[in-house]
Amino acid sequence: MSQLAEAWLSTIDQSQQLQRQNEIEIADFPSVQEVTDRIQVDGRTKYQEMDGFGASFTDASAYLVYRVLDDEAREQVMKRLFDPVEGIGISFVRQVMGASDYTTRIYSYNDLPDGEEDFELTHFSIDHDREYIIPAVLDALRINPAIKVMASPWSAPGWMKTTGHMIKGKLRRECYSVYAQYFVKFVQAYEEAGIPIYAVSVQNEPGYEPKEYPGMLVSAAEEADFIGNHLGPAFEQAGITAKILCYDHNWDVPLHPLTVLSDSAASRYVSGVAWHVYGGEHEAMSRVQEAYPDKGVWFTEASGGSWIPPFRTAFLDQMKHVVRTTRNWSKSVVWWNIALDEHNGPTVLSNSTCRGLVQINQENHTVKYELDYYTMGHISKFVKSGAHRIGSTTSRDQLESVAFRNPDGSTVLILSNRTEQEKTVEINTGKGYATCTLPGDAAVTLVWA
Repeated sequence: MSQLAEAWLSTIDQSQQLQRQNEIEIADFPSVQEVTDRIQVDGRTKYQEMDGFGASFTDASAYLVYRVLDDEAREQVMKRLFDPVEGIGISFVRQVMGASDYTTRIYSYNDLPDGEEDFELTHFSIDHDREYIIPAVLDALRINPAIKVMASPWSAPGWMKTTGHMIKGKLRRECYSVYAQYFVKFVQAYEEAGIPIYAVSVQNEPGYEPKEYPGMLVSAAEEADFIGNHLGPAFEQAGITAKILCYDHNWDVPLHPLTVLSDSAASRYVSGVAWHVYGGEHEAMSRVQEAYPDKGVWFTEASGGSWIPPFRTAFLDQMKHVVRTTRNWSKSVVWWNIALDEHNGPTVLSNSTCRGLVQINQENHTVKYELDYYTMGHISKFVKSGAHRIGSTTSRDQLESVAFRNPDGSTVLILSNRTEQEKTVEINTGKGYATCTLPGDAAVTLVWA
C-alpha cells in the first residue's frame, strides 16, 4: 500500500491560504511525468533542534484580544493562533518586559517619580501585566502547553538610565547589579503567575536609540560586562535556569555578538544569539554559529508592514525568512505583534506601519487574519518543538526548501517557489518519490509519516 503525504498550499492570488489539498502518493519509483525540479530529503543528516515558532503578545496585542473581543470571539482567535489542529499551533511567544512601541502606555515594573531611586526594588510590581497580558499568555499555554516563553526588555526603568526616562539613554554603570535583580524578580514573578520563562535577551535592538518609544543603547562590551559580572551570577545565585541570549538585533552587525561571546565571563552564561531581520543577510547567523558551535541561534523578530507591499512581495519575503533562518541554524522563527488594530496600534508611535498576524478592528470588533498568520502557519502548524532540521536540497531564489523530522518520526518539507513559473517537483523522501505541482510564487508544506 502506497504511503501518502499531506499537502497544505498558499498562493499569491489568495485563493488558497494554508489550504489542505488532496493527499499526494509516495510511490516506490519516480513518476514518468516530466518534472522541472527535484528535491532530495536526507533524514540521515541532522542539524539543530527546533524550539518553536510564533510572535509577541505585546501590550497592544493582549489589550486587543482581552479588552476588545468578547469571550466567544477571543476563544476562536486564541484557538486559531495556538491550537495545532484548529489553528496554526504557535509554540514560541516573545514577551516584552515592560513597554515597547506597541503599548497602551509607557511603563516598567519599577516606575518612580522623577528624582527618586529604588535600589532595593521595593516598588517592583508586574501588576500592569496582570490585567490582560498574563491572562493572554496563560490562555495560550492552556491551549498549547508546549509553548516556550522568551522575555525581552526594551528599556530599564527610567531612574536606572542616563536620561532618567525609558526613552533614549543608557544604563547607568551603578545600576548594573540592581538591573540584574530586576530580571531575577521578573522571572520569579512570572513563574509565580504560572508562566515559566524559557529564555531572556538582555536588550531589544541594543544598537538603536528610538526617539518615540522605550529603548536603550548597549554596546557589545557593556552587554558582556552586564551578563558576565551581573546577570549571569544573579541568575545562578537565584537558581534561575532561563537561558540568556545576547544581541537581539539585526544581521548586519555580527561583530556585536562575536564580541560578547569572545568574553569568557559572559560566554559562560550565554546560551546563544538572538537575531532580527531589518538589516544584513541570513547567513550572518551561520557565520557566528560556526565561530561558536556550542552556542544556539534564535531568530526572534520580523515584522510585517507597509514598507514591504502585500500580498506577493510580503508573502515571498516572509516565506524566505521561514526557509533561510532555519537553514542558517535558527531554532525559532518569530514574527512581531500577534495582533494590531485597523490603525496599526495601539501604539505610542506617531506613525505606525507594522502589521500583526491578526487585525482586530476596535470600532466594529471584526477579526481579519493577515498574510503573516499564514506564512507563520506553514511552519508552526507542522514542525513541533523538539524536531530537528534535516537535509534537503535547495535552489536559492528558484525553489527553496527546508525539511524537519518531528519527535514522532513524521517528516515536514516546506517548499517556496520564488519564480513566477509553475513548477512540477519530484521529491525523493528517502523511502519513495512524491510529485507535486507548485504554482508560481506559491508555498506548500508537505507532511508524511
